[in-house]
Amino acid sequence: MFTRFEEYAAASMLGDTDSPPRLDGKLFFTNRWERDVFGLALSLSKAGYFEWEDFRQSLIASIARWENAPADCENPPHWDYYERFLEALLNVVEASGVLTRDELSRVLIARRPVESHLPVSLAPGM
Repeated sequence: MFTRFEEYAAASMLGDTDSPPRLDGKLFFTNRWERDVFGLALSLSKAGYFEWEDFRQSLIASIARWENAPADCENPPHWDYYERFLEALLNVVEASGVLTRDELSRVLIARRPVESHLPVSLAPGM
């Protein structure tokens, strides 16, 4: 069950370019790491480490970078909403000084189940 902040955060993204995937009106996660990253973003923002709107703007910018990436017809860039979400989270967490990109990567990798695959962009040092 969402708290008021989580309802606000999820609702603030409805219908916008940064809207998360949904299935039957509910948030949809294909992999556990996606749910973990979404929850981490909500938790850190709710705790006051960064403003939710700053995260949203970072997510919109991440999506725009993907949309504007050069592509050819034979190798179109792979689309994954939660990879863009993760990129945005890494950017705002690093900018806020809460954790370094490497520290956050280590936390998320440690939580990764063996069968789950975090995006390559999460490799330490990336």
